[in-house]
Amino acid sequence: MNALAARIGGWFGRGGGRPAARGYAAAPARIQAFDQPLLWVTVALLAFGLVMVYSASIALPDNPRFARYAHTHFLLRHLLSLALGFVAAMIAFQVPVSTWEKTAPWLFLASLALLAIVLIPHVGKGVNGARRWIGLGVMSFQPSELAKLAVLLYASNYMVRRMGVKERFFRAVLPMAAAVAVVGLLLLAEPDMGAFMVIAVIAMGILFLGGVNARMFFLIATVIVVAFALMIAASDWRRERIFAYLDPWSEKHALGKGYQLSHSLIAIGRGEIFGVGLGGSVEKLHWLPEAHTDFLLAVIGEEFGLVGLLAVIVAFFWLTRRMVHIGRQAVALDRVFAGLAAQGVGLWVGFQAFINMGVNLGALPTKGLTLPLMSYGGSAILMNLVAIALVLRIDYENRVLMRGGRA
Repeated sequence: MNALAARIGGWFGRGGGRPAARGYAAAPARIQAFDQPLLWVTVALLAFGLVMVYSASIALPDNPRFARYAHTHFLLRHLLSLALGFVAAMIAFQVPVSTWEKTAPWLFLASLALLAIVLIPHVGKGVNGARRWIGLGVMSFQPSELAKLAVLLYASNYMVRRMGVKERFFRAVLPMAAAVAVVGLLLLAEPDMGAFMVIAVIAMGILFLGGVNARMFFLIATVIVVAFALMIAASDWRRERIFAYLDPWSEKHALGKGYQLSHSLIAIGRGEIFGVGLGGSVEKLHWLPEAHTDFLLAVIGEEFGLVGLLAVIVAFFWLTRRMVHIGRQAVALDRVFAGLAAQGVGLWVGFQAFINMGVNLGALPTKGLTLPLMSYGGSAILMNLVAIALVLRIDYENRVLMRGGRA
C-alpha cells in the first residue's frame, strides 16, 4: 500500500519526501503529506459503489425503456464519471486554499447563472418532469451539485468577512439567508427540493460553526422548517409523498407514491443478516425503481444484509467525523475559512448520506437524493471528489504549518 501511495504521489508532485518548509503555495502537493486513511476510505466507497452500480443496473436493458443499452452501459458511464472526477480532484488538490477563498464569490455567481440557464427550454434537459441537467456530450451536468460546493465556499468566505458582526442578525445573517433564498427559488423551479434541503443545512451549519449567536441560529432553523412545511402543504404531490411514507403498505399507496419505499423495505428485509449474495438481488429486476441511483443502499442491504449496511454506515460516519476533525484542526491553526470549508464538506457528505439512508430504510419520506460517492450519477461523483480533494488540500496545508512551514 505504501508503494502504491508513493506511485500515486508522483502524479501529484515531482517526487517523494517531505514538503518544503518554504511554503505550500508554489510547489505541487504530494500524497504522503496528507491524511491517507481519508483517501483510502473514499477509494473503498467508490470501488464498492462501482461494483454495486453494476450489480443494480445489469438487468436494466431487459426493460423496453432501456432496450437499446448494453448490459455494461451504466457501468462504463460510471467508470467515465470516476475517471473525470479523479482528474478534477487532482487538479482541485493542487489549488491553494487561499485561491479557493478568493474565488468563492465568483464561483457562487457562476452556480447561480447555471441554475438559471438550466431552466431555459431546449437548454436544460428534463427527466421525469424535472429540468435539472445540462447536456455536455460525454455526460449530463447537474448545476445543483456545483451549487452545493459553491454555497459551502461562499458561506465560509462570508463568515470570515463578517466575523466582526456575527452577533448582529441583520448584518451577519440576513444577507446570507437572502443568498440561500435565491438559490432555493431557482432549485424549487426545477424542482429539486432535496438539493435545496442539503444546501440550506450546509449554510446553516457553517453559520453556526462560524459563531453566529445560538438564538439566531435556532430562529433561522425554525423559519426554514416552517418554510419547508408550507412548501409541502402547498403541493399536492409532496403531501401525497408524506402520506405514502406514513403508510406505504396501504392499498392506496402500495402501487403509487409508496411503491419505491415498500420495495426498498422488501429488499432490505430479504437481505436479513448476511444478504443473498452479490448479484442475487430480486428487487433490482425491475421491481425497485432507481435501484442504481437513489435506492442503491436497498440493493446493498438485499445482497449484503445487515452486515453490508452497517459497513457503509460506519464508513460514512468515519468519513464525516474525520473531515470535521480536519476542519477543527484548521481553525485551531487560525485558518478559519479552511476550517469552515472542511467542516462544511463533512456536513454535506454526512447529511446527504443520512437522508439517503433514512429514505431507503423508511425512516424518512422519499426524497430524490443519491448516496454520496456510491450512487450512479456523473455530476454528483465529480463534485463529491472535488470537495474531498479540497479537504485533503486543507489537511495538507495544516501539516505543512505544523511542521514549521508557512503560506
